[in-house]
Amino acid sequence: MFYKTVEENIELCDREKDGYSTEPLLPSMPTQRTFDYVLVAHKIDDDTDQKAQRQKAFVQQLEKKNISVTRIVHDDKVFFGLRAPSEIFEDYKYLLKVSDSCNWCGDVRGSVTQATRIRIVHFILHHTFINTGENLGELLMSDVFETMFCLHERKKQKYLTKKWARWSGLFTGQPVNDVKCYFGEKVALYYLWLGWYTKLLVPAAALGVVVFLYGLAFFNTSPLIKEVCQSNITMCPRCDKRCTVWQLSDTCTYAKVSHLFDNEGTVAFAMFMAIWATLFLELWKRTRARHVSKWKVYDWCEEEEELIMKIVNDPDCQPKQFRHSYIRSTLVLILVTLMLMLIIGLAHALVVFRVVAAPLMSEGSWEFIKDHANTVAVMLGAVLHYLTIQIMTRVNRWVSLKLCDIEKTNSFAATERSFTVKMFTFQFFTLFSSLFYVAFFLGRINGHPGNYVRVAEWRLEECHPSGCLTDLFIQMAVIMLLKQTLNNIFEFTGPWLKSCLSRNTAKKLQRKCGHCYRKACRDEQGRVEPCDICKLRDWLRNYHLANIDAFSLFNEFLEMVVQFSFTTIFVAAFPLAPLLALINNIFEIRLDAIKMVRLERRLVPRKTNDIGIWTKVLEAIGVLAVIANGLVIGVSSDFIPRLAYRYRYGPCATGTTHTHCMQGYIKDTLSTAYLTHPAVRKDFLDNQMVIDNKINVTQCSYRDYRSDEDYSLTSQFWLVLAVRFAFVILFEHVVVVCKFIAAWFVPNNPIQVKNDRLHDKLARLKEELRAMKHSNSTEV
Repeated sequence: MFYKTVEENIELCDREKDGYSTEPLLPSMPTQRTFDYVLVAHKIDDDTDQKAQRQKAFVQQLEKKNISVTRIVHDDKVFFGLRAPSEIFEDYKYLLKVSDSCNWCGDVRGSVTQATRIRIVHFILHHTFINTGENLGELLMSDVFETMFCLHERKKQKYLTKKWARWSGLFTGQPVNDVKCYFGEKVALYYLWLGWYTKLLVPAAALGVVVFLYGLAFFNTSPLIKEVCQSNITMCPRCDKRCTVWQLSDTCTYAKVSHLFDNEGTVAFAMFMAIWATLFLELWKRTRARHVSKWKVYDWCEEEEELIMKIVNDPDCQPKQFRHSYIRSTLVLILVTLMLMLIIGLAHALVVFRVVAAPLMSEGSWEFIKDHANTVAVMLGAVLHYLTIQIMTRVNRWVSLKLCDIEKTNSFAATERSFTVKMFTFQFFTLFSSLFYVAFFLGRINGHPGNYVRVAEWRLEECHPSGCLTDLFIQMAVIMLLKQTLNNIFEFTGPWLKSCLSRNTAKKLQRKCGHCYRKACRDEQGRVEPCDICKLRDWLRNYHLANIDAFSLFNEFLEMVVQFSFTTIFVAAFPLAPLLALINNIFEIRLDAIKMVRLERRLVPRKTNDIGIWTKVLEAIGVLAVIANGLVIGVSSDFIPRLAYRYRYGPCATGTTHTHCMQGYIKDTLSTAYLTHPAVRKDFLDNQMVIDNKINVTQCSYRDYRSDEDYSLTSQFWLVLAVRFAFVILFEHVVVVCKFIAAWFVPNNPIQVKNDRLHDKLARLKEELRAMKHSNSTEV
């Protein structure tokens, strides 16, 4: 490759001229059986074909860099086995040693691991250009090469399969250090983070179940449920034209379900989850610090390693300058805003669907759907929302990549950070826009009899008299269950089916090599080069595995961070979310492990010391969770109206002691509309005001705090509204203070890590000083 100094180069040349031994200064390494990379292309018999010439040109460029290329033809495919020379890795080690941030790494001393070899060769391949200016990525897109992959190491693969990547090890620990050695620090940190997140979900899931059981314990004794189930109140029609008045007691089951998720316990649970999110992140930072310190990558800088690999690839390279353009930044900001407006517009389309679907279903012939039209509309809306998520995920990825191209970042790590922020923002709005509508707008902007708000000719949907939280719960439960279950099924079955179908090819080659008795083919130490059939069999085994790309690990992180958002942001409406997340993650860890080790091609090992920008994303979610849960409890739930009724308007507030304090609460939250009012008369037809097809009614009730005379808002509405806002402000301030105290109380770095790093730095400096003195004494 190149020598450290010109003097070293001259000295080695003089040795040869003066007749010194030309034997290598270091003992020769045994021939390696494992290739660093494999390229695959379609076989082209015509040498004058443009694709064949570009293939040949790229291979020649690799050979100029002293990368040995082994060419094997199999059927209509051509396989190129690539093996980089040791000089490349010696240069890499030297540059690590003299770098600012990477000189503490374990790679500076000892032999270069296969994971490091793969990472360096991967970089070189993607930064090798032919005379047309195309790199490997562009050649892959134009089908000059079909694919590229690094090889699994069979011995280590079997070890990881036995120890980790198996369903029988669901409740065993993870060999994170072994994962680090095989897949690199980036993958190891993902599994370390996922394992820690799963472990911390146990207390959250347990408390969520307790809150759920608390609601279940008062299932039949709650005065609110009794009031609904024993009520004779007639409610106003849910829709125009065909919907008729209905009895509040018909929705007894709905009231019971609402009480399971809208009770006093959810307030305490929401506060706990906000503080839990902070403690989880602070404790994760300590766990990360312990492991990256042990792996000697505490101060590692990805941008600096990228610069080192650029020099290793091309000693005359020029750095990619930092650039900033206000025009490009403005353009990106405008495009991001337009994309978010499109996503919010889709959420509005889902609202319109629900508004239209509910009255149409209430006019249908199925009795069950007619009676539960609103609930069915909510569930159908949730399913449609899930389908929208699946489509928009692909659109969001494409848009995020294009926006990163406009920004022109100066390194892969910077591009990855920019892409992560944009992709997560788009996904967050895609997933949560509809939920924010259900949580904070549903039933609050629909108007009242005589003055309903309409979309075209359809009325906006209303909340049940027991509250709107059940609608939010249904929406969350459907999306969370569908997203986690279906994603895991598709994620696993695709690679598994491909693995099953590709076994036949490997078996044929195994039988073909049955006559080969060379010791090389049975040598596990890699001392002798294997035959072409054995090479091809190993390459085909990897070739037929499921393909991976730069998004493979990103997709896993995105899936888990989105789940973390569901678990924390609207947990007040769905206390069982942590339990569902816990169950999913127990299987997710093994599913991802089996997929990476056995069913997919090997990921390119990446060296890093953190999960990157995801830490900032998780911190932002933690802050948003405080705001959202405060609003859910203060605005969406009936917690505040119940408090106001108990202490201001209820029986206990008026001095009555022989009855329950919440007796009459449901009736208190309802207002009455009279058909004698001309505006109300316009909204309801005569056939709508009939019960059981025989009894005409002249009045009906609806959920709101309004005067029965002029339908203006009552003083109780303004009192409840004031208390709601006061509670939200108080809740958020108290929880934020608790979060800050928790963050301060738990330091990011354990004392042991600080002391270990201090001793390591001291030992390294002493070693450098001894080496310098020894070198000076030798020269003398």
